[in-house]
Amino acid sequence: MDVRSPLPGEEEKAATALRRTLLFLSIAIMAVGGGGGPLVARIYFLHGGARLWLSSLLQTVAFPILLMPLSISYIRHRRRGDARIFSLTGRAAAACLGLGLLMALGGYMYGYGSAALPASTSTILISSQLAFTATFAFFLVKQRFTAYSVNAVVLLVIAVVALGLQASGERPDGVSRRRYYLGFATMLGAAVLVGLMTPLVELTRLKMRRKKISYVLVMEMQLIISISSSAFSAMAMLINKDFQAIPREAKAFGLGGTKYYLVLVASSIFWQLMNLGLLGVVFCSSALLASIVATTLLPVGEILPVFLLHEKFNGWKAIAMVLAVWGFVSHLYGEHRENKTRNDQTTVEELQELELPAAP
Repeated sequence: MDVRSPLPGEEEKAATALRRTLLFLSIAIMAVGGGGGPLVARIYFLHGGARLWLSSLLQTVAFPILLMPLSISYIRHRRRGDARIFSLTGRAAAACLGLGLLMALGGYMYGYGSAALPASTSTILISSQLAFTATFAFFLVKQRFTAYSVNAVVLLVIAVVALGLQASGERPDGVSRRRYYLGFATMLGAAVLVGLMTPLVELTRLKMRRKKISYVLVMEMQLIISISSSAFSAMAMLINKDFQAIPREAKAFGLGGTKYYLVLVASSIFWQLMNLGLLGVVFCSSALLASIVATTLLPVGEILPVFLLHEKFNGWKAIAMVLAVWGFVSHLYGEHRENKTRNDQTTVEELQELELPAAP
């Protein structure tokens, strides 16, 4: 009888194909949310919006749109004899509650930065989360790095420094130098929190190795994170009396009261899509890839405000953008080479195993 290592079966191939499909779906969802979220947030602040905790709430409050697909999934599972409401373990749910609090704080910091900075500047700053993701992923999930990965991180850090060098020359009207630099710092702080959250999500996923990866699991996790974050932001709004100020802010909004509420609704939907896609990429691949995908949205974040909001695009921003894209391409090329080497080694090992002599 021959001693052979079985080649990947049809079931494994189907699982790989499903994972890739979910990954591409997550990237598409991220592209829609990541392109619209920062732009609509800037429109809110540009035309008179000033409620920072409201901007934080908008990033997660659209979680009810997840209830319909989750309800359909629950009904289907119940028909099969599985009456569990959630697939998440208790520890994973508790981790999601903590992640929600971090998201609320990050949303507040992002809102402050968005109010004080042009959309194109804030977009590049928040993209620096790749450097922080890489750092936290190294310590939390033992992420392996290549020369290309390190090069990408360094280039992104230089891109952020390039933005800082021109900071004093492009403050929006009515924004003091102190507030501008504080907005610069809080946006970087938001990038740090995002960089911490994605490796924590990956760590949570690694703790659930026995769980089959599905988009239902991703939506359950996103639902708990969103509820926790929304509750924290809503409490802060109650303390700050922001709910009473919303009608007054709507009346004074530059685009009119009706469009004010449309901006709020659109913002909440875009951010929910962004967060859902981000979690999906982490679950289907890694936190580092999720951060890389977010970086690829940088050109969209730069182009849309320039054409739709008529913001300036000066030489320093161009340098920062080129460095950021260069860093992304460097990392992407490194991943391609590493995957190719790994696949070649696997093929050689399989061929060697197939050529083993028959057992006596």
